Amino acid sequence: MYKNRTIQELSEQDRPYEKFARYGAESLTDAELLAVILRSGTKGMSSVDVARLILDNSRYENGIDGLFHMGISELEKIPGIGRVKAIQLKCICEISKRMSRSTARRSLNFNAPSSIAGYYAEALRHEEQELVYCMMLDTKNALIGDVCVTKGTVNCSLITPRELFLAAFSYHAVSIILVHNHPSGDPAPSTEDVEITQRIYDAGNLLGISLLDHIIIGRDSYVSIIAEERLIDL
Repeated sequence: MYKNRTIQELSEQDRPYEKFARYGAESLTDAELLAVILRSGTKGMSSVDVARLILDNSRYENGIDGLFHMGISELEKIPGIGRVKAIQLKCICEISKRMSRSTARRSLNFNAPSSIAGYYAEALRHEEQELVYCMMLDTKNALIGDVCVTKGTVNCSLITPRELFLAAFSYHAVSIILVHNHPSGDPAPSTEDVEITQRIYDAGNLLGISLLDHIIIGRDSYVSIIAEERLIDL
């Protein structure tokens, strides 16, 4: 169908498919990748035009990452995006998170904070509230479960030792690792982060459940309070 036409001669609606066929997915721009997902545009606008509107309407940055921060109602305000397409786009975001986490899990090393941070980074770095996860390990230092033990406000999470150890006891864990995000993007621990880590570490020693580390995830980096920075009294 397109055999005798150059990419420039194709309609903007068809270019992403032709480029993909000729050069692969990596040749497509962010807008063109989204256009393939959208499949169609709206009156007077191609799917590529609609995709560019989505990228331009990101509240945080112009780019594909902005999709993580856009809600269904916000996407529906963009011409050409109805409920179904908005849900499809959010599902793509969730698939991205799960694929990244699945890949990271295969190389998870509980003695390497960078490995743990990599495992949670994609899921947590886009969150607009603080989430606190408790990873629970058995006697062989293998992961037997992880749970989100608390969800905070935009700048504060309420961690209590009681919630953590109730979860740990329910899994028969012998050690735990805490992971939480800073929505600001800066993983530097606050005074409160260090203080609660000390409290949990001390309580764990009394209960026979060791706190191995507390890792804070930022936008593109992390901080290991115990294993690397040693910011508490061990």
